[in-house]
Amino acid sequence: MKLDVNALGTFYRMAREGAGLAAGRLTHMTDVETRVGVTKLNFMRGREIRRDFADSSEKVGVRVELTGAIEGQSVIVFERENALRIVETLVTESEADEFDEMNRSAATEVGQIMNNGFIDGWADVLETVIDVSTPEFVQGQSADPFLGDIEGAGDEELALLFQSNIEAVGTEVGFHHYLFPTRESMADLLDQLRTSDGIEYDKLDGFDRMAERGAEEIANTATTLTGIETSVDIRRLNFLSLEAIPEQVADERLVGVAFEFDGVPSGYLLFLFDEASADEIIDAMVPTGAPGTDDETDGYDEMGRSAITELGNIMASGFLDGWANVLDTTIDHSTPEFIHDIGAAAVDPVVIHLGENQEFAFVFDTVITADGREFDCEVYAIPDESDLERALNDLDVDRIEETPTTADFQQVNES
Repeated sequence: MKLDVNALGTFYRMAREGAGLAAGRLTHMTDVETRVGVTKLNFMRGREIRRDFADSSEKVGVRVELTGAIEGQSVIVFERENALRIVETLVTESEADEFDEMNRSAATEVGQIMNNGFIDGWADVLETVIDVSTPEFVQGQSADPFLGDIEGAGDEELALLFQSNIEAVGTEVGFHHYLFPTRESMADLLDQLRTSDGIEYDKLDGFDRMAERGAEEIANTATTLTGIETSVDIRRLNFLSLEAIPEQVADERLVGVAFEFDGVPSGYLLFLFDEASADEIIDAMVPTGAPGTDDETDGYDEMGRSAITELGNIMASGFLDGWANVLDTTIDHSTPEFIHDIGAAAVDPVVIHLGENQEFAFVFDTVITADGREFDCEVYAIPDESDLERALNDLDVDRIEETPTTADFQQVNES
């Protein structure tokens, strides 16, 4: 299967169209104003998909099988409390604390209408027919009831899925939509829509594994420099519109470091911390008793900024050097630029620069966490679209496991 950026862009627009139809139908049913949140194409391994459902909260959903132009499964997933709120608007006799037969029926009806909205959006764009099975009500605290027998959802397999979320304005009610197409039907659609040679799917799989190793390298570096034991919590590869990137970032003041990198590929790399995490880093890296924060200098004095940028600089070098070693090329990065701003504003300059030449982007996003400490680091690697395609086409997948990481080199030197 070959991936083409223009074809993926069409898929993205189809997903947005479907989300818009679903939101409109939910508004019509419940008289609650809704809006479409972030829509994205995810390339995720089965273990990562399952981790999305692993927060132990009870969820309910409605799953349908698809046949025709797209084959696979479409699933609407609600937090249990949100589903009950929606049911309450439709069934006045509803007992709001359980899913009896009447409430299950109402939730299934809502889920079916939502699923049909998404699928009708796809069918409209493709100008074709997609058949939908009888809806199935599912509930549980893990991924298994929702995923069913989804093709390509093995722990180590890279699966393509589509995610959209819809929110009710002014309330906490919302839901997620997942579309899991089969590999064969996706390959057929890509062949129909492809306008370039494209990227072999196994090359993207390889680059995803390469990004995973880079994320682990970042965690190791953070542990070494700060003394705070850190690990990679979540990592995934997204394809989304540039304008959607700021929507993914937390709407709070963030502290971070931004880099532009040049080579094959070129692009941007950002490390973003919430303020509590940034303070934790400064406390760990600045000598005891030395200042690190100062209200007169936007919250962080010279020593505090220096600690954050030093950490970011070393993490960026490890991450990009790993890419360069596998690709057998050179990737240079700029001097670090300190960031202290509200979420979206922290990434807007990157979006503006990339937007001069492209509409969509592959975004590698990772969360680095520390057990028992206030330390969260969001990592965004956003390569230039054309450079990424060239890099992937030249990628020797076998080199990924054969090429040592920086940590491997250090272990050899120490021994």
